Amino acid sequence: MTRKQVHVAMFSGGASSAFVAYQMVQRYGKENCILFFTNTTWEDEDNYRFMDEVEAYIGIKITEWADGRNPEEVFHDTRFLGNSRMAKCSEELKVRQTIIFLDDYLIGKKNLQPILYFGIGPHEAHRAERLKDFYEHNCIEPIETRFPMIETFREDKDIKEIIEKEWGIRLPRMYYFKDEKGVQIFNHANCGGRCVRGGFHHYKGLYLVWPERYKKQEEMEERFKIKFDKNVSILKRDGKPYSLKKYREEILEHLGNEDVQKVLQSLEALDNTAEIPCVCTFS
Repeated sequence: MTRKQVHVAMFSGGASSAFVAYQMVQRYGKENCILFFTNTTWEDEDNYRFMDEVEAYIGIKITEWADGRNPEEVFHDTRFLGNSRMAKCSEELKVRQTIIFLDDYLIGKKNLQPILYFGIGPHEAHRAERLKDFYEHNCIEPIETRFPMIETFREDKDIKEIIEKEWGIRLPRMYYFKDEKGVQIFNHANCGGRCVRGGFHHYKGLYLVWPERYKKQEEMEERFKIKFDKNVSILKRDGKPYSLKKYREEILEHLGNEDVQKVLQSLEALDNTAEIPCVCTFS
């Protein structure tokens, strides 16, 4: 017997996934849709405000699924400090929890056929292919994935304007922070800026916007190194670990120095996070 389909918007708390969720509900009806959010517990408080307002505007409650651990606890449990190349936090807190929700709950318990919707745009088509392949081969049965942003070719700017001007909802504050050159600091609004895949530009921004959060990441890194007696770090310089403490002391506390600025520019040029997809930004 064919199972009833249920349409699941993978909601990260960002603009694109909010827009996709709205369009999905308009097409298939609230009774056939789920707004799904996996919580790492590190989100910025304004993200929760945005999600509450989107939830009210769309008209369906967010289905929240959580492991219960935060990213640091995952790093300790796996004995691996997340970095720009590999983030066990997204594997455990996002991917694993999503599969449990799909396999055990929707398919196993509710006997439903989920179809997943992602807020990925045309410029990220390669990521869409990876997601499609993943959900075809890593659940108890192949699960269909859809990417309305690629199909409609809506631009990110267009979506943000719609949410702010037509919906009357202010975007999460992390979208608005820019550096001295007017470049957006955070390339996504997840984990309150503490994303281990951030890179040099991201962590410079975190230091300037929320120095206390930067300090938390610095302390987290030091705790891990001491506990496991490993010389590891979130960032790397010249192929070697480069601690957030050193980055702050050698670079970030001297941003007014021209020579330091040149060094920073060379470090930021090494940032390759755009080429390394993080599952947190998919939803």
